[in-house]
Amino acid sequence: MDVMALARQERSELADFLEDLTADEWEVASLCSRWRVRDVVAHAISYEEHDKGDLLRRFVRARFRFGNLNDVALAEYADLDPHQLIAYLRAHLDPQGATARFGGRVGLVDALIHQQDIRRPLGKTRVIPEERLQYALPFAVTAPPLRGFWNARGVRLIADDLDWSYGKGPEAHGPAEAVLMVLAGRAGVARDLAGPGADVLQQRLG
Repeated sequence: MDVMALARQERSELADFLEDLTADEWEVASLCSRWRVRDVVAHAISYEEHDKGDLLRRFVRARFRFGNLNDVALAEYADLDPHQLIAYLRAHLDPQGATARFGGRVGLVDALIHQQDIRRPLGKTRVIPEERLQYALPFAVTAPPLRGFWNARGVRLIADDLDWSYGKGPEAHGPAEAVLMVLAGRAGVARDLAGPGADVLQQRLG
């Protein structure tokens, strides 16, 4: 199965999951700093149908600071209510615009990580298909916005439930999902890993 098909599956499952959230759950703080669940969903759709020209205009509005770019993009969709957000997501199950880059890997990995950003604080676990994780883990190492190579520097990460590892140094091992979230720099998730490298990551990420 190609990456675009996997991205479509992930986004479809995300939309199904969001349909079952209560009004209170949409307001819960996510793993993304300063963002509620509804903000994460708005962010997840905020790069659809946007070409390089749109990204440049947003970058100008962000005063040429990459750290502000997501906030600028989010502001354009922040007024949508949960029903509108879900409807927009369902209308864009196939990555379009910026999320279609790298054969759809941006759309796949973005949706996969952000679904966990929502699920973890809500205590709603799931089993992620191995094939999606096999694409997501190496991409998270090199993708510029995630900077996985930097978050995991000096540590050897090992996914116990998947034939995948990365890096050199003291080992940190655990579920592939937790390894992915650590690569994405999610604070606190390093506690789900074991080994001397996990202590290094806990101190680094919080």
